[in-house]
Amino acid sequence: MKLEQPFYAKPAIDLAQDLIGKIIVRRIGRKVFRARIVETEAYVGSHDLASHASKGRTKRTEVMFGPAGHAYVYLIYGMYEMFNIVASEIDDPQAVLIRAAEPLDAWSADLSGPGKLARHLQITRAENGVALTNDRLHLFDDPADRPQVVATPRIGIDYAQEWKHELLRFLDPTSKAVSSKRRLSGTDNLEINEHA
Repeated sequence: MKLEQPFYAKPAIDLAQDLIGKIIVRRIGRKVFRARIVETEAYVGSHDLASHASKGRTKRTEVMFGPAGHAYVYLIYGMYEMFNIVASEIDDPQAVLIRAAEPLDAWSADLSGPGKLARHLQITRAENGVALTNDRLHLFDDPADRPQVVATPRIGIDYAQEWKHELLRFLDPTSKAVSSKRRLSGTDNLEINEHA
């Protein structure tokens, strides 16, 4: 079942957990690629110092202030596109970064990181702002997939002061596609969520 706009209209911390196990469907011409989401990060508003919204409303962040269920795609380091999903409600700039997924249907691709995921699914800034209910890019629910979800601190946000310690990264601990294996090293704070 395709996920419709109301599914996304919730706080990013909830959406980030609910997205684990959901299926990204990407149509490119006559080809359809599917991947199961296994890792996300929540960015919870303008008070979150790791969020782009903490710098205010800009041309780049405008989509985050809009309705939930739209793609927020931006470029980092001049080379990597990053695919996010807008959460919450209008004027509350929250979003979820899709960090990793498992390719399905005998499709072979390394989706173990947000840059790799966007590149292999050909999600670019051309998709920035599109509603995720269209035929070219949408998400699908698998009612039988109810994974255990682990919460850890987000990755690569040392600049975010106290926000770098918040448990806002969520992952399926059984997946080999998770982008950073240090989650199981015993050095991170881990929290298990039985999230159905």
